[in-house]
Amino acid sequence: MSNFLERLETGVVIGDGAMGTLLYERGLPLDRCCEELVLSQSDLVKRVHEDYLAAGAQLIETNTFGANRIKLARHGLDRRVVEINVKAAQLAASLAPPRDALVAGSVGPLGIRLDEARAAGFDPRAVFQEQIGALCDGGTDVIILETFSDLEELKIALSAAQAVKKAPFICSMSFTEDGVTHNGVTLADAFASLKNAGADLVGANCCIGPHALASLFHSKLPRISDVFVSTYPNAGRPQYVDGRYYYLATPAYFAQKGVELAGCGVRLIGGCCGTGPQHIAALREALDQTRTTERGTRNVGTVSMEKPVIEILEQKRIESVAMSRELDEPTLLEIIKKRTLIVTEFDSPKTLRLDKMMEAARALKAAGTDFITVADNSLAILRMSGVAAAHLVQKETGLRALVHLACRDRNLIGTQSELMGMDALGLRHVLALTGDPSKVGDTPGATSVYDLNSITLLEGIRAMNQGRSFGGRDFKCSTRFVAGCSFNPNVKNFDVQVKRLERKIAAGARFVMTQPIFDLALARATSEATSRFKMPVLVGVMPLLGARNAEFMNNEVPGVVIPDPVRARLRGKEGAEGAAEGVKIAREVASEVLSHFHGIYLITPLTRYETTVALSSAIRNGSL
Repeated sequence: MSNFLERLETGVVIGDGAMGTLLYERGLPLDRCCEELVLSQSDLVKRVHEDYLAAGAQLIETNTFGANRIKLARHGLDRRVVEINVKAAQLAASLAPPRDALVAGSVGPLGIRLDEARAAGFDPRAVFQEQIGALCDGGTDVIILETFSDLEELKIALSAAQAVKKAPFICSMSFTEDGVTHNGVTLADAFASLKNAGADLVGANCCIGPHALASLFHSKLPRISDVFVSTYPNAGRPQYVDGRYYYLATPAYFAQKGVELAGCGVRLIGGCCGTGPQHIAALREALDQTRTTERGTRNVGTVSMEKPVIEILEQKRIESVAMSRELDEPTLLEIIKKRTLIVTEFDSPKTLRLDKMMEAARALKAAGTDFITVADNSLAILRMSGVAAAHLVQKETGLRALVHLACRDRNLIGTQSELMGMDALGLRHVLALTGDPSKVGDTPGATSVYDLNSITLLEGIRAMNQGRSFGGRDFKCSTRFVAGCSFNPNVKNFDVQVKRLERKIAAGARFVMTQPIFDLALARATSEATSRFKMPVLVGVMPLLGARNAEFMNNEVPGVVIPDPVRARLRGKEGAEGAAEGVKIAREVASEVLSHFHGIYLITPLTRYETTVALSSAIRNGSL
């Protein structure tokens, strides 16, 4: 223990580089478990360690980054956690002493969120403790907890390590180039929290390259100068060529930035993704030449006390935006406190023609609808962008819009970009949805993305309302979204749906919209189940167009159940007669809904907006 800390006191310790990068370069298939190689191909792992030691690494890491019970289970290896970790530690420990090097037991995140792990029956602390205990039994000198993006998870791992053995602990997190984690924790705050929790070293690794880390440490390290700092940057940003990622930072460039990091006071420097023995060799040579031994030497420059003109102008802009936002129209949360709230859905067109949607919007506004809500390619059927359609409706008719946003069609970047655009267009209300899978739709070959689900989307929207991206980047201004979620009462496992609704509300949902219901008793049951949440619940009511429409909805539309008595009332009725009976049934359901709720969600069937206009008018006039 003292050996490693004493080395840090006297100068910079050089770590090794990426393990996975070299293993894949040397022929490992992409679907193989890297960590299992210590059992089946230990010579391959041994050569990687030897190459880094020959390059000048003074601390090598075990090949165990993903060797916890949860990650190994994906390869059917969850019963070999101890065997793999002990073997990996023994292998590294057999090679390091002759080179006067030490061994760090590598421990990465669980691979799933903490709440998901607990829901699956795992105790996160016990999972970490199992792996760390095996690494210590195998002979590691240090434990490095690395590439964590969740501070809470890292502190759980540190607590588990402390329970196993008193050994030096390195806690390393991944940050954006702005110096924040995915959930907005700053580098300085994370380091201070980890130091207080007992970490011997705090640091950053992965995600960003050496230039970004050097820039961050130049500005942030003066605030945290009372703790050892480590860094393992990537070899710059990867370039995607012919199906593979290539990192472009040369060894000479990496070494130059390593010297800069040492000048910031960093005491442990190694490499992460894209780095290899040549990067470590160049780093060792450069650091030997500079002979940096004094901890805390930094070139941070001077800072003027006067704000630059551009900063003053930016502040004025933010103040102007804030002032204009105070003049905005009331949100649905405010409207529902004063009167019955009516939200009516009308799908954007399947063609490039918007005339019918504009007609519907004007008619619905005249009938007393407060918001038009626009679906996002519902049922995975191609339609005009809901964001574009909602903006045009809001601009040309004055009827305010509530936009559905599904996770199916956009990746993490596209979803955030869409939300940024919505904020710029003044679209404040959004319904967060996971979305129907692409295979149920009308576009052969389309794929579902699902980087997010409705819960993680809600969490991301909450982050944007706090002024940061999903990844924690400072937006310099906050969005003001009023985010809602869906709830389907038309299921047998009603209680399970209520529990999922609880999770959505905890993630940031501020109102609820349901699938259409056709059962009066279900309206009462929904009221009883959701009354404790103390937020607007807009129960879906949809006028049916006749018997064929009812049978189609009941048999082919996910999430919709039409009771036998309702279908019996429509049997044999089509055309004007069927639509009239459908509106009559919808009025009965709406009356029951509004006896329990202060708002309602009307769903227009097949663009037949005259049906929802009639319902909206009856509700607003009190003539249901």
